[in-house]
Amino acid sequence: MRRTLTILAIAIVLIGISVFIYFYFFATKATITVAPGGAGLPVAGQGTTPTTDVNTTLPGEPTPVTARLVKVSVGPVVLGESVINIRVASSSPPEAAVSYIERQSGNVFSYSPSAGTITRTSNQTVPGIQSAAWLPNGATALVRYLSGDDFSTINTYALPATSGSTEGYFLPQNLADIDVSSTSVLTLASGVNGSVASLGGVSNTRTTQIFTTPLSELHVSFAGKSHYLAYTKPSAALPGAAFIVDAAGTFSRISGPQSGLVALASHSGKWLLVSYTENNLFQMELVNTATGDITSLPVATIADKCVWTADDSAIYCGIPVDPSTEYSYPDDWYQGAVSFSDRIWKIDVAGRYAQLVLDFPTETDSSLDATALAIDPLNTTLVFVNKNDSSLWSYQL
Repeated sequence: MRRTLTILAIAIVLIGISVFIYFYFFATKATITVAPGGAGLPVAGQGTTPTTDVNTTLPGEPTPVTARLVKVSVGPVVLGESVINIRVASSSPPEAAVSYIERQSGNVFSYSPSAGTITRTSNQTVPGIQSAAWLPNGATALVRYLSGDDFSTINTYALPATSGSTEGYFLPQNLADIDVSSTSVLTLASGVNGSVASLGGVSNTRTTQIFTTPLSELHVSFAGKSHYLAYTKPSAALPGAAFIVDAAGTFSRISGPQSGLVALASHSGKWLLVSYTENNLFQMELVNTATGDITSLPVATIADKCVWTADDSAIYCGIPVDPSTEYSYPDDWYQGAVSFSDRIWKIDVAGRYAQLVLDFPTETDSSLDATALAIDPLNTTLVFVNKNDSSLWSYQL
């Protein structure tokens, strides 16, 4: 009898420990990293809308580090910040405003670099957002989050940046990629038989198919008014290629094959910034999409760590300081197996020279792994996310 009671007591203790471990390490964190089903979140095609969270606390005040460098939010924030120009009044000059989303709650905030203040513009609750593609005017963010019992369903919801708006809507589930312009939304649906790209309006107007391809692993984006960039998903193990697709859906290879190829089109579509690896060393070049001419650049990184200025005159990039050659790029960086210590450089397109803009390691005690870079149309403010801790930063140019 005593032995039975002893075994029963041990079993109860083990069950208690298991329950504690589950709730401490898993249950309490699930609402931060993914969108659990049935938690009042929007589920595509089922008609529910984001809830309003009146109890969400405001983030801390922006922290000036130097006269020009500001830590806007300790994060984590959703990748995909938007820098826009707005007019406060008809007599006022344009000023930059940074729209961003707090990842834990899904609330939208606006940071004013000139005033140094943060305003919560929407308290709709969509936790677990993985990425956001902002309309250029900052009015809406197309946010993507996971749902389902095994979190295998990708939902895309047009989240208005201001509370009280009724303009939110759902896009089709399980989109492989998405990009936005001031008037259009570009989406890509992929499967075992290839990919289909479609174009729709920013107000949820009917979409039109613009091209199909037997390639099923692609990234797509706008490359000018009537052309598109499509490149194979990057991997160090497989040579990738980049294509320009015209309005008729015709593919023209513009770069590759190269291992780990990543491409970033300029706003006009005239230029393509291409990064790839050779012997685990970064290489980066400019490609003229009209002529095919290639120019090697004096600095190199992953093109996803860069942003074009609105006039295509320059590129700002997070350039790693002495990256290790022991890793496979860009795979290990995307997967979080390796992080970088970056400096921000400006690449002049006409002069083909690079200029150091921000020596981050000398400005703060922390290291910077820059991603999700964005810049306003007047080239006054550069913002980026530090991939190391998902904090948001602003730098006055």
